[in-house]
Amino acid sequence: MKNKKEHPEHINAQSAEHQDEKFVAEDHNKEIEDLKKKLEEKEFYSEARVKNKKEHPEHINAQSAEHQDEKFVAEDHNKEIEDLKKKLEEKEKEAAANYDKYLRAVAELDNYKKRVIKEKTDIIKYGKEDIVKDILPFMDSLDRALEHDTGDIQSFKDGIALIQDQLLCCLKKHGVERIETAGADFDPNFHEALMQVESDRHEDNKIVNEIEKGYLLNGRLIRPSRVCVCKKTKKENNDVCEKNEDMEE
Repeated sequence: MKNKKEHPEHINAQSAEHQDEKFVAEDHNKEIEDLKKKLEEKEFYSEARVKNKKEHPEHINAQSAEHQDEKFVAEDHNKEIEDLKKKLEEKEKEAAANYDKYLRAVAELDNYKKRVIKEKTDIIKYGKEDIVKDILPFMDSLDRALEHDTGDIQSFKDGIALIQDQLLCCLKKHGVERIETAGADFDPNFHEALMQVESDRHEDNKIVNEIEKGYLLNGRLIRPSRVCVCKKTKKENNDVCEKNEDMEE
């Protein structure tokens, strides 16, 4: 199974988006409450004027002109009330739609989180599937080599060397490379000195022998090379210095 790319950064972005939708729904609810209050005030005002007319009919004739004006005002109020009712109905529909979007967004976010967790679990569990598939043929080759008994030690060693070369090619395919130490200077970033030896054939701090090979994974050290390092003694250094002085004389 090939590794899938994860996008955990989307969770925070979606959470912010869902929070914004929640705030929009709350703003719509507040706006609806304001419209309801205005509507109640208008209706209360209209009912109060009608009740006042019923309780004081003697004023009708004396204030006919004023009542005529009030009639027009009442009509305007009624029209305004109808407009407020329409706006209230529209806002209620819009608030219901936004709340439905909010619920859907929350459900989608929850499903996304569950899917990401499952994908991450699968990657951890089956992430090494490709390299395991590439290594299995070498296990088959080793099984055949062990079953084949020719009595020829050299042929057996050649077969093992061939399998080793194939395995190294497989590892290189996955970004694994050996650290070369032949003739190299000791580098603590890539080498681990297990011992220091004196050698006439090597310069000071040169690698004399490799005990255990080191490996890099895509340029990162995963195991240092364990080596023996040449260390010139003080006596040898003095002899070299004396030899140089004699040549100068």
